[in-house]
Amino acid sequence: MDFSRDVVIVGGCGHVGLPLGIAFAQAGLSVTLYDTNHRVVEQVQAGQMPFLEAGADKALEQVVRAGTLTASTEAAVVSQAEHVVVVVGTPVDDHLTPDPNAVPGAVDALLGDLRDGQHLVLRSTVFPGVTAVVERLVARSGVELDVSFCPERIAEGKALDELGVLPQIVAGRTPGAVERASELFRNLTPSIVVLEVEEAELAKLFTNTWRYIKFAAANQLFMIANDHGLDFERIRAALQFDYPRAADMPGPGFAAGPCLLKDTMQLATFDANHFTLGHASVMVNEGLPLYVVDRLEKRFDLSTMTVGILGMAFKGESDDVRSSLAYRLRRLLRFKAGQVICTDPYVAHDPELLALDDVVARADLLIIGAPHRAYAELEPDVPVVDLWNLLGGGVLV
Repeated sequence: MDFSRDVVIVGGCGHVGLPLGIAFAQAGLSVTLYDTNHRVVEQVQAGQMPFLEAGADKALEQVVRAGTLTASTEAAVVSQAEHVVVVVGTPVDDHLTPDPNAVPGAVDALLGDLRDGQHLVLRSTVFPGVTAVVERLVARSGVELDVSFCPERIAEGKALDELGVLPQIVAGRTPGAVERASELFRNLTPSIVVLEVEEAELAKLFTNTWRYIKFAAANQLFMIANDHGLDFERIRAALQFDYPRAADMPGPGFAAGPCLLKDTMQLATFDANHFTLGHASVMVNEGLPLYVVDRLEKRFDLSTMTVGILGMAFKGESDDVRSSLAYRLRRLLRFKAGQVICTDPYVAHDPELLALDDVVARADLLIIGAPHRAYAELEPDVPVVDLWNLLGGGVLV
């Protein structure tokens, strides 16, 4: 088989594809990132990261300079690589209903550029059964290639570290597909876990759903303690002290981002909406901003106050605002408060954000929306709602 590149990643300049491409290039593979976003492709071609990812700035510059990683908006590059890795995800609509046709649709658009002998890897989360749909789609096209499902498992912000240490789950319908997937991902780690295709699809959903449920449990326990005037963080610290069975209990906070809610709802839809625990978790986590505002209304006359939100990203030390509950908090407060002003040291594309010093100086009340380390040293003279206990003063609202 005559291929000029080892790997092409479809959707490759995003939060999943770009770290993966860098990691493969660092391992010595030749990688092309195919993406339709001209702006980010130009950035990557210039060796500049389009988003925050620890350790990625220098790594990207090095692999671009070495020529082992390139980026393109031309679909024709798909035909040049042995391994075609698709990182297009499965979105949910405004009614939290997943679109299982998104990934097959992306593959369908590639069929004219796929070649016999290639290995097609589905990498992002898919609705259960989508891999089988893609397999049938490829078979009908007449192109003879192997199809595997190898879910990504990284935490945003830790991608380059985790890609080299976490076991890689691989799945394929044939021994050849499994072997090619295993060989590909052994470039990153020697630890390979083989599952059946549908097992691997559920493994990915179960992972994110389990995290989401844990966060919901912690948020519900926080609300119970808080409603009775007790500081959940003091209780959590005490029950975890030298007690390993409680070591994994998280603190309260906004459980958001592009995956956890979405994958929980995918699992609920797959189970014909019988997943009551998942639905309950959505109500708890998505309802936390409203709970905070309701509690604050009982303590303050919000209509006369300027409320400042510190941090709009969905997690600390990130510039990613996808599904961030800080924005839901802002919408709720704009209906209740006299004025709402916001800041974030990393988010660059929100023209309404102000400088941190300006927000702290003007606000009558502060709420930490994302636990950026920059806020840990603050000593404001106004009340602070700190669900993350970033300031060390507890989480009582």
